[in-house]
Amino acid sequence: MKPLSADAYVEGVRAGDRTVLARAITLVESEHPRHAALAQEVLTRLLPHTGNSRRVGISGVPGVGKSTFIDALGMHLVGAGKRVAVLAIDPSSSVSGGSILGDKTRMARLSRADNAYIRPSPSSGTLGGVARKTRETLLLCEAAGFDVVLVETVGVGQSETVVQEMVDFYVVLMLAGAGDELQGIKRGILEVADLIAINKADGDNAPRAERARAEYRAALHLMRPGAEPVITTCSALEGQGIDTLWDAVETQVARRAASGELARRRTEQQVGWMWAMVHDGLRAALRAHPEVASLVPTLERDVREGRATPTSAALRVLGAFLPQTPA
Repeated sequence: MKPLSADAYVEGVRAGDRTVLARAITLVESEHPRHAALAQEVLTRLLPHTGNSRRVGISGVPGVGKSTFIDALGMHLVGAGKRVAVLAIDPSSSVSGGSILGDKTRMARLSRADNAYIRPSPSSGTLGGVARKTRETLLLCEAAGFDVVLVETVGVGQSETVVQEMVDFYVVLMLAGAGDELQGIKRGILEVADLIAINKADGDNAPRAERARAEYRAALHLMRPGAEPVITTCSALEGQGIDTLWDAVETQVARRAASGELARRRTEQQVGWMWAMVHDGLRAALRAHPEVASLVPTLERDVREGRATPTSAALRVLGAFLPQTPA
């Protein structure tokens, strides 16, 4: 395939050309050093055309039906005249490194909608259940004119709070009737969720969903007094409660925009992103350092066999990488 110039990438993304958008995302996801400069040039030139979408993160406990929910929510938004992009972050295969769940096959209606775009990406083991380049992919989708960008993460866990650092609103899906609801999720996710939706609130499960909503409301009133998230019920399968849920998202985001909180939040997210990239770069430089690379096998063996403490081994690694660090 013929390589594209920066001009071609910028013009194609701005025109909403899906083929060029897909190639631009592949470019920013590339680990090849030759692609890095071009990717950053394209992103820099597209930056003035970003920031106009609703950025919504969606997480959920295993089996909660995230993909079915996003399919229903996406179709609701498309029906309302919105252009919707879904960044579906899949677990990575330990063999190929690629996605293993295939979200597009589980969002059957949305994947066929003209005003929707679904991009599955492997998490590649990245903390937070989000791909390392999710932020940049989000910007590309905004520059392509999508009104709403939904970021679906791998699942719920303490590290899932990372996605909250790149979206305007964070939805967490939960199940009722699956045991003690508060035991299946870590405290960290509850502290950052903007909305908790008890999914599968249909049929015989509807009363259990209502009870779960009351339990969450009581628990979060104690955990987050004065800052409780919205708590609602829905049935993605039957399409019930999806419109009410989205109205709550729009109301909250509009309120934050009016108060200036949204702009402040996005500004802080940009600074946080900068430092995340600095940390990534330092880790990569550390692992690539010749003296560190030669030391690591011996130090790891010494730690495993009890001849060195983890702290002393870490200090030797840092001493090799940064000579001024005391070893």
